[in-house]
Amino acid sequence: MSSLSIQNVSKFYGDHTALNKVSLEIPQCSVFGLLGPNGAGKTSLIRIINHITAPDEGEIRIDGQKLKPAHTANIGYLPEERGLYPKMKAGEQVIYLARLKGLSKTEATQRAKAWFQRFEMKEWWNKNVEELSKGMAQKVQFVATIIHRPKLLIFDEPFTGFDPINTNLIKSEILKLREEGATVIFSTHRMESVEEICDRIALINKAQKILEGPLKGIQQEYKSNIYQLELINTQSEPPELPAGAELLESKREDNSWHLQVRLQQDEPNRLLQKMMTQGNLVLFKEQIPSLNTIFIQKVSSL
Repeated sequence: MSSLSIQNVSKFYGDHTALNKVSLEIPQCSVFGLLGPNGAGKTSLIRIINHITAPDEGEIRIDGQKLKPAHTANIGYLPEERGLYPKMKAGEQVIYLARLKGLSKTEATQRAKAWFQRFEMKEWWNKNVEELSKGMAQKVQFVATIIHRPKLLIFDEPFTGFDPINTNLIKSEILKLREEGATVIFSTHRMESVEEICDRIALINKAQKILEGPLKGIQQEYKSNIYQLELINTQSEPPELPAGAELLESKREDNSWHLQVRLQQDEPNRLLQKMMTQGNLVLFKEQIPSLNTIFIQKVSSL
């Protein structure tokens, strides 16, 4: 059973179609990448899942039940436009937001202090949010999003304002949340982050879903049978290739040849066996297309 099932959802704003019969299946305990250019419809879908707006067509089900306002108690939402109160102290802010999600003051305080210690934020507890840097405020908002331990988490551009160290910290925490049983929807423009943490992805463009599936499966589907090779070979001419292999690029450095080869058919063993007769093969790697390459290819082809 999917944790979240989105069935033929459409949303209209006057003459503008924000979503056009979008269907997605988001499995339990997964990190699901929701991708698309600006204005594609991602935010409209996220707002519907959070019961901020309602779909004009279609429906959403959580664990088989039709989405209701009561479900929002088990949803944690980190919006792209942050929503902290600048005049409130950071610790007080987290406790207040946790209590809105149903935690007692005692439980909210205990969990907030534990997270502030875990994120090395104890000295920020009594600072007003407006005194914090963008990255610090982002950490506070992240804690406020997850403190009530929701089953469904939605992160919209969660790494904005973070340096690489804190970006890796938040990535690690997102994966831990998945391991602890949460389902995560992750919306971002940073494709390298998607490749690192997402199990499945969907690409929305011009209000329609144009791609969905397991990340690794999609990358395999779009691969072009191109291989990178490095061969130690003292000959002045590039190594001989087997039939059906096309040399795209060759570069000689010292006694090594660096080659880029495309196979007409997916037969890497033939290429490998041939290259091993040409010298000392030290690199043989298939060139898997990046998600950014697939993203650009799909969007520009429409």
